[in-house]
Amino acid sequence: MSTIAFIGLGNMGQPMCGNLLKAGHAVIGFDLVSGNCDRLAAAGGQAAASIADAVAGADIVISMVPTGKHVRAVYEGPDGVLQNARPGALLIDSSTIDVENSRAVSKAAEAAGFVMVDAPVSGAVPAAQAATLVFMVGGSREAFDRAAPVLQCMGSSLVHVGPAGCGQAMKICNNMMAGMSMVALSEVFTLAERLGLDYQTVHDVMTKASGNCWALQAYCPVPGPVPASPANRDYAAGFSMGLMLKDMRLSQSAAADAATSTPMAASAAALYQKAVDEGYAAKDFSFIFKLVSGRAGA
Repeated sequence: MSTIAFIGLGNMGQPMCGNLLKAGHAVIGFDLVSGNCDRLAAAGGQAAASIADAVAGADIVISMVPTGKHVRAVYEGPDGVLQNARPGALLIDSSTIDVENSRAVSKAAEAAGFVMVDAPVSGAVPAAQAATLVFMVGGSREAFDRAAPVLQCMGSSLVHVGPAGCGQAMKICNNMMAGMSMVALSEVFTLAERLGLDYQTVHDVMTKASGNCWALQAYCPVPGPVPASPANRDYAAGFSMGLMLKDMRLSQSAAADAATSTPMAASAAALYQKAVDEGYAAKDFSFIFKLVSGRAGA
């Protein structure tokens, strides 16, 4: 078993650490929020006073932080991973960030003599808790093979998608699709209701027809058809509106960098921006149905 330093102990990092502990690994964690460190200690891990302290004796370093700016600070800062991790440690960044920053950190890690992969995830908090995350891994094949055993403790699917930065590229494309799908479904349910159809009927038919998709089948934005969906818990966040807006913005930035027109994604991003501007950042992103149907604030 390995000693793993985990940087970022929030809603995703905490259950990921729990599954590493269940697999028998020793986990030393750090987070700027002291309460998150306390939660890790209560679960059987060890809280560190700084990033440097967390990584000093680790075989593997995993990070799960909000943005590219945070990832750069975690790895390249004076108290960061590249200055303080022991030689030969494997570095895994599971944050969702822009491709440019991801590739810059990977290049700096390689120059410092480390092996690194970018391994963002899909599945949100429920999958993190159940160890069924999907990891989209960018890096060399050798690095992927080295990272696979520890990633398997936290996920049910690992896909090597290409060289450094490609994990982030894949995550951006995946979440762009999820964001657009949720807006499209919200329009469909709104129209169907006004045409006299009930939610369950729409769900039952479409899941067996050409309109089926993950958002409908597993994360339905209306209450009733899918008991586990946030719509049945007043849209308590499994994946928040604020996080979806962040990912839609990443998709639009990537599209601009690649000179690619994405008008549907741009429209969806504008709707998520409107929802956040109206105070719904903490709601699940499927709450976009309420905005589309005119129920937000009612």
